[in-house]
Amino acid sequence: MFTLAKLLQKKVLYNVSNTIFGFCMQNTNFDVTDLPSPLMPKVERQQLHGTVVEHLRGFIVEGLLEPGKKLNERELCETLGISRTPLREALKVLASEGLIDISPNRGASVSKMSEAELRETFEVMSGLEAFSGELACERITPAEIAEIKALHYAMLACRTQNDLAGYYSRNQAIHDKINEAARNTALRQIYITVNRRLQALRFRSNYQTPKWDSAIEEHNEMLKALDARDGKRLAAILRQHLLEKRDAVLQVQSTEANAGSNLPT
Repeated sequence: MFTLAKLLQKKVLYNVSNTIFGFCMQNTNFDVTDLPSPLMPKVERQQLHGTVVEHLRGFIVEGLLEPGKKLNERELCETLGISRTPLREALKVLASEGLIDISPNRGASVSKMSEAELRETFEVMSGLEAFSGELACERITPAEIAEIKALHYAMLACRTQNDLAGYYSRNQAIHDKINEAARNTALRQIYITVNRRLQALRFRSNYQTPKWDSAIEEHNEMLKALDARDGKRLAAILRQHLLEKRDAVLQVQSTEANAGSNLPT
């Protein structure tokens, strides 16, 4: 049975190897913990704050730190190769983003959204994505469209190799670039704030293969609408895309809850 530290080390080594080789790693029986360096590289001091925040945010998004889980500071410090001071500073940043709950008596834990919060936040995000798409079609450049297409094809390659982490990072980059292409600073700030709360849930929405494949088809349609500069069409696709993400997350949570209730006591 893996400890949290072991799982996080596997995640960090995966990211390092994926960066070095520059492609989506196929899920096989290869165990990254067999590599000769079992611990992640020490974080450089000048980049410490932002790097620790990014690592922790990634752990939360990909479910290595699950919603509701109490965080073990000692274990996280050992995994990241840092002291408690930068860890606690990073946790405060994540708390301000709504990803971490900090209690004076119970310490820090990963935030867990209620079903009502989940529904309402996805509804808001669907509107932000739709507005981003509509404005992007008016303002995007050919070079930006080419960049989004490149990300799309890289995303498809990750799907072929069942690389969910690689797929998700490119998927989110596509959505992010559409929002950037809207060229609206106020919209950008709100989008980033709301999306951070949903990233882990959006990642989970692809746990079921049919939902994953359906999302790819929707991305194909997004590209067509973007190419045609059809703002209304892209807005409609993005709105529906986010609402389907919401429904997929609710289905995953329901399935997990039912599985948990059937466990022997």
